[in-house]
Amino acid sequence: MLKRRYGDRSDWQRIKKREYAQSYVDKEEFTGYITLLNMVQVVEPLWVKYGEKSVCIVDDGFMWLQHFPKGKHYSVTTMFDANGKVIQWYIDICNEIGIENNIPWWDDLFLDIIVFPTGEIIQQDADELEEALINGWVDQSMYNLAWHQANEITTSVVRNNFRLLNYSSVHKELLTKLL
Repeated sequence: MLKRRYGDRSDWQRIKKREYAQSYVDKEEFTGYITLLNMVQVVEPLWVKYGEKSVCIVDDGFMWLQHFPKGKHYSVTTMFDANGKVIQWYIDICNEIGIENNIPWWDDLFLDIIVFPTGEIIQQDADELEEALINGWVDQSMYNLAWHQANEITTSVVRNNFRLLNYSSVHKELLTKLL
């Protein structure tokens, strides 16, 4: 079964005090929803491990900007530290993007791509996608879509052609004015 995730992350108990803004953008370089979650105060920081590397992605003052591009099968979350520096871009491969009760959502297809400001790229959760196919949570066409989209994005990032990453700071500033 696919997990539906929401841009406001209202189900996240880790955040004690939050600010949230969203907007719809209709420009040549990007069309879709953008959301900004300002984690003013959190219960505790969240650290993730990528091999030997530990990265803090949630702490007081961190912000997550999320892009929901219209008609695409991915969503991009840019994670900023309390100083406004990009920690990482987290690209969720998804089956579908939509809006419910005015909040953007995505149906997660398990595969993820993490891009660091250093240029390092990690593709992860292939095992979860395999398990989903075996258990019938996704069908063969969804499985193929996930791999096609992940490989296409990874290639585009490697070639420095995945332009959406370039708009993170601009879109963050746009939404910060709405907080």
